Amino acid sequence: MTMWSALHRNCRGSTAAEFALLLPLTLLFLLGMIDVGRYMWEVNRAEKATQIGARWAAATNIIASDLNTYNFAGTGGLTAGDAVSSTAFPGVSCTKSGGGAPSCSCATGGTCSFGLTADTTAFNRLVTRMQQIKPDITANQVAVDYGYSGIGFAGDPTGADVSPLVTVKLQNLTFSPMLLVLFSTNVSLPDFSYTVTAEDLRGTQSN
Repeated sequence: MTMWSALHRNCRGSTAAEFALLLPLTLLFLLGMIDVGRYMWEVNRAEKATQIGARWAAATNIIASDLNTYNFAGTGGLTAGDAVSSTAFPGVSCTKSGGGAPSCSCATGGTCSFGLTADTTAFNRLVTRMQQIKPDITANQVAVDYGYSGIGFAGDPTGADVSPLVTVKLQNLTFSPMLLVLFSTNVSLPDFSYTVTAEDLRGTQSN
C-alpha cells in the first residue's frame, strides 16, 4: 500500500506526459498557420500572373490571329467607317485542351463570319510570361477572351477593325496543404480573371 501511495504522489513524469499530449495539437496549429500563409502566397501569385498575362495579351500578337486582317465592311450590313457592332463581333475565346494546339471559338450565342485560327506561338508566349510569376501554371489552365468593347470601325486601314476587351483567365488551380499531405488531398484555388482594353495587339513582348 505504501508503494502505491508513493507512485500516486510521484509527479516527476507529469511534464513529459503533458508535453506528449500537447505536442500534436501544437504541431497541427503551427502547420495550419504555415498552410494559411502558403495559401495566401499562392493566391497572390496566381492573381499577379493573371494581371501580367492580361497586360501581355493586350499589347502583343492577338491569339485569334484572323482578327488582325479581317475587314468587317460588308459584314451584317456594315460599310467602311461604320462602328463594328456586337452582332458582327460577338467575341472570341481561345483555350488549350490536352496536349494539342490552342483553339479559338466564337462567343456563346454569337456567329463569327471571320476565321478562328489560333496563333500557337502567341499563346505559348503568353503562358510562358505567366509562368515567370507562377511556374506551376499549365497551358490548359489559361483562357483568353476577346470581348466586344464598342471600339472599332469596319475597314480600318491602320490595323485590326476591332479593339476588344482582353480577358485572361486562370482556372482549375489546386493547393497542397502540409496538413493533408498524408492523405494526398488538394484544395482548389479560386478562378482568376483580369480584363484590360486591347492596345496594338502586335509584337512579341510587352512591358
